[in-house]
Amino acid sequence: MSILRRALLPALLAGLSLSSHAAVVNVDVGTPLPRFELLKPGTHHYLRYIKTADGASSPIDIWTREVRFDERGGKRQLHVVQRWDGVVPGPSVRRFDSWFDALTFRPLTHERISEKDGKRTVEGFVFAPDRISGMPDLPENTQKDLSMASNEPTFNFETDIELLQTLALAEGYDARINFYHPGGKAAPQRYSFKVTGSETIAGPAGPVDCWVVRTDYNQPGSVSTFWFAKGSQLMVRQQGALPDGRVLVKTLID
Repeated sequence: MSILRRALLPALLAGLSLSSHAAVVNVDVGTPLPRFELLKPGTHHYLRYIKTADGASSPIDIWTREVRFDERGGKRQLHVVQRWDGVVPGPSVRRFDSWFDALTFRPLTHERISEKDGKRTVEGFVFAPDRISGMPDLPENTQKDLSMASNEPTFNFETDIELLQTLALAEGYDARINFYHPGGKAAPQRYSFKVTGSETIAGPAGPVDCWVVRTDYNQPGSVSTFWFAKGSQLMVRQQGALPDGRVLVKTLID
């Protein structure tokens, strides 16, 4: 029996090591994030474009994302500002203004202003532990009557790239994150973001060694892939197939 135990022990330990290495991690709102220090103030730009089956590429917009740490109400808070300058099907601008607890990434408020063809649409949201509501005092808020219940606190889906940057990405890491897209009809729910390997891809200044992260957004068969630079964990690229077979790409350009 002792010989058998000695023979089986290495395999058992290897199995336990693999199991712990690939463990599912629930990322809960309000808890410290393991690599929050990687989220540094600064601005990055992405080009969004469509690739067709014949290899043609068509630009959609330039996507600017800025991370700040600002004072609001006497408190230091995380502040993410976005701007989308669109070219297809015509000129358009969208501006996002999102505030968070500076230590845990817990969302506080989110504002979205869209301008196209002379029309301006204002949307504003307040995140609470049990629901997301329309911002009551925001002028022209078209989402003032929103009240979306949540059975647990949720992260803001429109800042998923910055949140994923703060996680302990490693081979086999599988994060389950409760997200809500502000104003969306779908209730908050947990999504899986799993590190499936490593790959070196082209970046703005040369090759970048990346973690490859995949999710199906709870729609089996509809996979979206992210490439996060090892070290900084900044997103370098994201792409996903559209229902018509084309591919939507977001790529870092600075």
